[in-house]
Amino acid sequence: MPLNEILAHYPLAFVVIAGGIGLLVGSFLNVLIWRLPKMLEREWRMQAHDILGLPCETPLPTYNLLLPHSQCPHCGHRIRAWENIPLLSFVLLRGRCSACAAPISKRYPLTELACSLVSAFIAWHFGFGWAACMTLLLTWGLLAMSLIDARHQLLPDVLVLPLMWLGLIVNSLGLFVPLQDAFWGAVAGYMALWSVFWLFKLITGKDGMGYGDFKLLAMFGAWGGWQILPLTILLSSLAGAVIGLICLRLRKAKTSTPIPFGPYLAIAGWIALLWGVQITDFYWQFVGLK
Repeated sequence: MPLNEILAHYPLAFVVIAGGIGLLVGSFLNVLIWRLPKMLEREWRMQAHDILGLPCETPLPTYNLLLPHSQCPHCGHRIRAWENIPLLSFVLLRGRCSACAAPISKRYPLTELACSLVSAFIAWHFGFGWAACMTLLLTWGLLAMSLIDARHQLLPDVLVLPLMWLGLIVNSLGLFVPLQDAFWGAVAGYMALWSVFWLFKLITGKDGMGYGDFKLLAMFGAWGGWQILPLTILLSSLAGAVIGLICLRLRKAKTSTPIPFGPYLAIAGWIALLWGVQITDFYWQFVGLK
């Protein structure tokens, strides 16, 4: 029996395989989350250098997602293959570098675990098929973008825009919504937050959010159509207001401290894409309009 038929007939096998793949992807996302902002910063510096017409700098060492090899940030110890097994290596090493015994950030195993669990859930929710495979790609991208934005307040175009185009492509085949809904969803998603941005700036003279947030909402519109946008905006605004204020209080920071909106938008859009219809129907039934 071919593998695709096995996965279609045995849902648990698909869930287990998706969870295992999620562990490997989570390990790669750790590299992406750490290196991509540094790669972009180097690229921006080079572009600014060229625009200003400054003398050429000394060529920088190669730095991308593959090179240099992973190493301990404390002592420079090169991470060997057995030290880079998702979750297992962290347990075997007891959370410390094998060379200098410096603690390894818990962010790495937590990212791998989160990616594995959410991948397994997507496989269980959709079952084997194109919807599950495409949603896995979207979910992995959202996880990377959320963690990058939380750390650097940056939503890289190199992640957001390809996923937006992918949403339009898959919906050209009618996978989630009709292409017309996906197209106008992308337009409405961008314009909605763009309008809020400029209205806030005209009133206060300050930037209320980054352009990456416009593109992220446009991406969700491309995947789920314009229908999921109101719920996405509502959920992300509520989560951002409540969780953001709690985090500020815990850190004893001022209310004017910038808060990354991308993670809340990503979580809200993901929820709206998976359960938007059910949540909306429940609301209309609750208020007695359905």
